[in-house]
Amino acid sequence: MHPLATCLNRRTFLFRTGLGLGSLALSSLLHDERAAGALPSGSGTGGLTGFPHFPPKVKRVIFLCMAGGPSHLETFDYKPVLAEMDGQPMPDSFTQGQPIAQLQGKELKCQGPLTKFGKYGQSGQEISDFLPWHQKLADDICIIRSMVTEQINHDPAHTFMNTGTALSGRPSMGSWINYGLGSETKELPGFVVMTSIGGRNPQPIASRQWGPGFLPSRFQGVEFNASGDPVHYVANPPGVTMPQQRRLVDTIKQLNEHRNARVDNPEIATRIAAYEMAFRMQTSVPELVDVSDEPKHILDMYGATPGDGSFASNCLLARRLAERGVRFIHLYHRGWDHHGDLVRYMNICSELTDKPTWALLTDLKQRGMLEDTLIIWGGEFGRTPMFQGKGGAGRDHHIKGFSMWMAGGGLKGGVTHGATDDLGYNAVDNVVHVRDLHATMLHLLGIDHKRFSVPYQGLDMRLTGVEPSHILREIMA
Repeated sequence: MHPLATCLNRRTFLFRTGLGLGSLALSSLLHDERAAGALPSGSGTGGLTGFPHFPPKVKRVIFLCMAGGPSHLETFDYKPVLAEMDGQPMPDSFTQGQPIAQLQGKELKCQGPLTKFGKYGQSGQEISDFLPWHQKLADDICIIRSMVTEQINHDPAHTFMNTGTALSGRPSMGSWINYGLGSETKELPGFVVMTSIGGRNPQPIASRQWGPGFLPSRFQGVEFNASGDPVHYVANPPGVTMPQQRRLVDTIKQLNEHRNARVDNPEIATRIAAYEMAFRMQTSVPELVDVSDEPKHILDMYGATPGDGSFASNCLLARRLAERGVRFIHLYHRGWDHHGDLVRYMNICSELTDKPTWALLTDLKQRGMLEDTLIIWGGEFGRTPMFQGKGGAGRDHHIKGFSMWMAGGGLKGGVTHGATDDLGYNAVDNVVHVRDLHATMLHLLGIDHKRFSVPYQGLDMRLTGVEPSHILREIMA
């Protein structure tokens, strides 16, 4: 009997202490969740211990993605030599052995700029006539003319721009930032995504573009609908009061905590946080989208008709989200894939996005918010200097040199950084890789990209990867 009693006692001890250790683990986990932004802490939700690494220049990011790839040659990068060579064969020295999307193996001819450019502002930045409202922003934006990326088709190029790699399933930049810094609000998600459509061939944008990858799922972006209810089922069902909903959420939380004491699953903590966030959003989201408190001159400035799903309305909501402490706001406008009839579709896309972009910067500036907001504008790649004709002159995808711009806290306005060659094919001066853009964005948020990693599959994963990434200190104020 003695060995049996010993065995039973050992099992009893391990069972009881196992439960005790599970409870301690839950307590520790919930403490870590609170530190990492899963649970409320004061006015917002905190990030990782020790973050930010140094005083940040900005608190939030608004990324304006012109999905499809706007042509740098019709926006910010005027090429007089290309204009002179219009219709002539594209020199083989530029294109031989280079990745080309739909023009591969076809006769390549130069396509000159399809609009005029002028110099604007005290800085004299060159901006095309397709963007008359951007011309008013010449002294506020830093134009980067030397961007390069590594993926030549839309979906992998978006994946690369959003995650720093072409491999699907990695964390998006908004998820990384919220994981490190947490959110300034506990009433709304820290990472919000909105999309609008208008132009040629609006490419689909998969929800994994704002996914959390191997980070806890609470850090994924939350897509707000462009029209109708911004979030499905945000209102209580008929007959259900807020106190009843609160009791339900509390009961589910207790059940989840009880289960987690046994299994120690981080996703259960995520579920607890998700229920809490959903409950708070039932009050915060309706107030967010109710723009009745916005003066008419503000609505007119954006050109916004609330609820119409336009880029203009999304820009207005982006400002309201920023005011309420949302850390990362990503707006996609789908319609910039101009393989043909470029002039027509550039006019359409510019009509839908140019003035709202100006309004967003101007509105933030007059509210004193631009100084602690980083705004990034651009697509997943650029367009070729070679002609592609489908219903009029167009351009193919291009990754060797294209333009984006940045504006806001910590940056110089009215400067142009980098350059492409005479034909706008290769970035040749102060080349800026997508990972350099990420490193600079993290730096402005107070994060050292080299010290921001997560162990995964035996590696210390980073948004900026393992290859050298450079902070664009030349454009910093």
